[in-house]
Amino acid sequence: MFAIGANPWIWTSPVTDDVLARLVPRLAAWGFDAVELPMENLGDWDPEKTRGLLDEHGLTAAAVIPMTPRGRELVGVDAATLRGTRDYLRALVDAATVIGAPTLCGPTYTAVGRLWRMSPAERAACYAEWRAALAPVAAYAASRGVRIGIEPLNRYDTCVLNTVEQTLEALDGLPDTVGIMLDSFHMNIEESDPYAAITAAGPRLVHVQVSGSHRGAPGDDHIDWPRWLRTLADTGYRGPICIESFTGEVEHMALAASVWRRFAPTQDAIATNGLRYLREVCATLA
Repeated sequence: MFAIGANPWIWTSPVTDDVLARLVPRLAAWGFDAVELPMENLGDWDPEKTRGLLDEHGLTAAAVIPMTPRGRELVGVDAATLRGTRDYLRALVDAATVIGAPTLCGPTYTAVGRLWRMSPAERAACYAEWRAALAPVAAYAASRGVRIGIEPLNRYDTCVLNTVEQTLEALDGLPDTVGIMLDSFHMNIEESDPYAAITAAGPRLVHVQVSGSHRGAPGDDHIDWPRWLRTLADTGYRGPICIESFTGEVEHMALAASVWRRFAPTQDAIATNGLRYLREVCATLA
């Protein structure tokens, strides 16, 4: 029912040509369908080379995921920062086009970890500012056949978009080529009813990430995955679902994602156990 992918951040960061040359054959051998490709900095991996590698091993590019450290912002910034952020996102659209990824997805509003308080009026103004800032990038992406998926994050990562309801409010006025990316980890923290949130997101769903409630493998946690995936299927979404987790062996990743312990005996086990469990659940949905 769903193509199942994995994000190389399970194992390392940054994701480079050398990383992909080692990892892509393993993902294919394990039985994955797709790879979610993060590009933290332009040039980390070569799009042409990556497309050839994926084609060679029968995998597709599920999405391109941007990394948003401080300095990549679309709201509350000066003109130079805004211009640089738009240029970065346009370059990721170009990369997505080359590798055949249908979407560019992530928290494309502010850097992860940038937090401040907002009144309701200030929040509305923030969303209006973000829509205006993203609109030229969205138009460029649409002209290249790439949809943008906006990811709400948990309250510790952002104050801008935490829930599907907020994201739908922020999206109001943008074209349907800009939609929602769901991440089960953040939803587990922020959504009082994640199943209702999935249903609400349905018409604008662009991409889906899955991980356990503790950031480990789906199925090794407390989420009701049969219900979660059935609800997702009932929306009509038929895009990929991609396992995203992180390693504590890379310092900047451990600090950014608060990885203080192992989520499985090995990082490989997060991917392979998650894949096996998701296949089992999806087989019951067909």
